[in-house]
Amino acid sequence: MVTGIIGAIGMGDFDSFRRRGAFNFMPQYTSLREVLVDHNLAALGDALVNFLYSLARSIKEGTPLGVKVKGRLLADALDGVGLRQYLPPRTTRHERADAAESLIFYAWARGVVTLEEEIEILCQKDDATEAFRDLLHRILSSLPLIK
Repeated sequence: MVTGIIGAIGMGDFDSFRRRGAFNFMPQYTSLREVLVDHNLAALGDALVNFLYSLARSIKEGTPLGVKVKGRLLADALDGVGLRQYLPPRTTRHERADAAESLIFYAWARGVVTLEEEIEILCQKDDATEAFRDLLHRILSSLPLIK
């Protein structure tokens, strides 16, 4: 169901835009930690995460919704997949949420996941923390930049 809706609204076109090298402004990261602590990437990730979750909720509930994803939810999801170990000691909840946003944007921009996949994963669970944990797990399982 979700794939048909997303395909109908042209998400594949946006993914092809990404594939054509539109994100050449991103540095070449050499480690997962570099991705997680990039504040500029987190700013883009914040917008993408809110868009993805708003669209997923709209699809599930059958009405347009604009949702702001809470930092606590993203920080808990990041902790739940074991990514805290890649962050500096005494990282705040806000910084962990930023790290999750950075990773979600990075994974999409590098073609690790498509917008369709991200939205489908977010639609599968009623609990938002679990949904983002599943998304982060999916990203980590396919990310070539681990370690």
